Amino acid sequence: MNDALLLSVVVIGRNEGDRLRRCLESVAAMRRVGFGSETIYVDSGSTDASLALAAGLGVRTIALNAVRPTAALGRNAGWRAARGELVLFLDGDTVLDPRFVAGSLGEFAKARTAIVWGHRRELFPQATLYNRVLDLDWIYATGLTAFCGGDALFRRKVLEATGGFDETLIAGEEPELCRRILALGLQIMHVDLPMTGHDLAMTRFGQYWKRATRAGHAFAEVSGRFAGTANPFWLTESQGNRKRGTVLATVLPAALIVCLWLRSVWPLVVVVALLILLAVRTAWKARWKSADRVALLLYGVHSHFQQVPILVGQVQFWMNQRRGKQAGLVEYKGR
Repeated sequence: MNDALLLSVVVIGRNEGDRLRRCLESVAAMRRVGFGSETIYVDSGSTDASLALAAGLGVRTIALNAVRPTAALGRNAGWRAARGELVLFLDGDTVLDPRFVAGSLGEFAKARTAIVWGHRRELFPQATLYNRVLDLDWIYATGLTAFCGGDALFRRKVLEATGGFDETLIAGEEPELCRRILALGLQIMHVDLPMTGHDLAMTRFGQYWKRATRAGHAFAEVSGRFAGTANPFWLTESQGNRKRGTVLATVLPAALIVCLWLRSVWPLVVVVALLILLAVRTAWKARWKSADRVALLLYGVHSHFQQVPILVGQVQFWMNQRRGKQAGLVEYKGR
């Protein structure tokens, strides 16, 4: 890479407020070694002052007024307006590590490298119970992967070759695009570098539930598209969720019914004990992610409990499909 390289940073957002300011300021503070940069903010119908805020910081802005806004629409609008050879996608609620891009450029010396991504972690993991647990969801082993998240560094030519993100998906657009990229014989590299800090801003159970149902919608929609093909995608995950989610949703009510029938609490005690052991087993397997034993135990509970709202999300997708209805954007940060 040389000084002539231009990096385009595409930030997408909707009503992020001060989080957007923090994101754009972190981009401005990025360590630029061997490249120049431009920043583009794509707004998906914010009702706050996000557009004015970005423009005030000297950032090029694009306002989308889609009837059905999606992250994919925003990202596509951004990279298509960009001029850079490399495109860094960021969500407006993140903070860029100043060293990530400079530390990742060497990976693109390999002709097959299409995407490079690093570590995303929560900015305030101790702020709420949800932040503490879901922070561990961001931790993945480094090396070659079959996916990336919303924050990632792309080779522009790959976006052009694939047409970019699928704008009809309300979630799961990144792994769906990654599948098409891998089909071209290209590679996705997860490097051992801090990339972004994320502000989950989750304080209520309703937010947690909505975020998980969105994941279920993505499982059902994306896996359904590739079912029956030579390379099915997310089929195992969606089928596994249906089995685990159904069992977890029915086992406690069933235990209560048996308790009433036998006039004994022991069936419920046994079921609860088995669920606790299952959570402990998951926490033990995930111990490489953290030394925080409490967080790991809570993560074990979360890993299984979330199967229920994920199943609900799958069911909601199937019901909408039967009715010929498209689901709209799911915003878990909203009320």
